[in-house]
Amino acid sequence: MRTLLMLAGLGQLVLALGSLAIPRVLRWSEDTAKLRPLTRQVFWTYAAYIWVTNVCFGVLSVLMPDQLLDHSPLARAVTGYITAYWASRVLVQFFYFDRSAAPPGAFYKLAEVALVGLFISLTAIYGCAAMA
Repeated sequence: MRTLLMLAGLGQLVLALGSLAIPRVLRWSEDTAKLRPLTRQVFWTYAAYIWVTNVCFGVLSVLMPDQLLDHSPLARAVTGYITAYWASRVLVQFFYFDRSAAPPGAFYKLAEVALVGLFISLTAIYGCAAMA
């Protein structure tokens, strides 16, 4: 389980690094330019909070897997929260996102499959850690 948590942490760090390209790929600047300034600022703030959360989960998992597995109430709460975070991301992917305007092509389809696979794996790994 320790190794899985560390791999999950690395996965989240790779995700965070790769997600830096999403604003360009999805042309966020074009879309957010149409928003009122405050709405645009809130959007970018939320995007930054999500990015920092993913980085923090990754760093925590890589550097402190033993503490996440020590069966303490805090360890269970943290791993339970991370489980809920990634499980909700899976649900958003399938039940909320309108993917009809997603970029076309095999590359983007494969990227989506890889991302969803990562999200499901993260949910399972942290769920097992929370219940361990």
